[in-house]
Amino acid sequence: MSSQKSSLPIAPTAPEVTDVSAAPAASAPAKVVAVAVAKEPKRQRGIARVARLLDAGASVFAEQGYKAATMTEIAARAGAPIGSLYQFFPNKDVLADALVARYGEHVTAALDKIRDEAAELDGGDLADRLLDVMVVHASERSLALSLLDARWEQPGVRPGVLRESLRRHIAECLAAWRPALADDERQAMAVVLLQAMKSLAQLHEEKRYPGKAEALAQWRGWVRRYLQDF
Repeated sequence: MSSQKSSLPIAPTAPEVTDVSAAPAASAPAKVVAVAVAKEPKRQRGIARVARLLDAGASVFAEQGYKAATMTEIAARAGAPIGSLYQFFPNKDVLADALVARYGEHVTAALDKIRDEAAELDGGDLADRLLDVMVVHASERSLALSLLDARWEQPGVRPGVLRESLRRHIAECLAAWRPALADDERQAMAVVLLQAMKSLAQLHEEKRYPGKAEALAQWRGWVRRYLQDF
């Protein structure tokens, strides 16, 4: 986690959302609910403490799953008082949201680096760089997906937001690589490439299956040829 900026999905104050379903009748006032958000650390020591809490949360969630994990165990894993955990993350949902956000920031930072160097890459090199992003972050991606899946019915859990962000960053890589590409073509390519990146990560995650090395090589070769055509 950078010392300059917290990677938490933080708002300065808890926003208020209108819970229309809570209103018993059309004439009754809607119920207003405060949404818990993570607290932003102000000092370097607080930033380091939050990083330890996030790492501990990631470990416990990965081992036990979202539903079985407890805030008490996460605090113990971090070697922190339970009050310190609740100070920054008021509940388990907020901690899970922060971990998903951290994964998104790690991946988009990697894509931004590719964008900055894209003009110097040929199609094969760009394909390899893009495919490697999710392979490198495979364990973090697996955790983020499990946290989204475990809470998909809850308000505010929007996996589509992350997907659209990644497509946008891939499109920016393509714009830097081939400025002459039309916008609609670039957007379509970003959809294809993100799906290719996710599929390769899934193939990597599978522990053993016949022909794994050949399958990975063929998939990578297909994406390299796809970009070399442009």
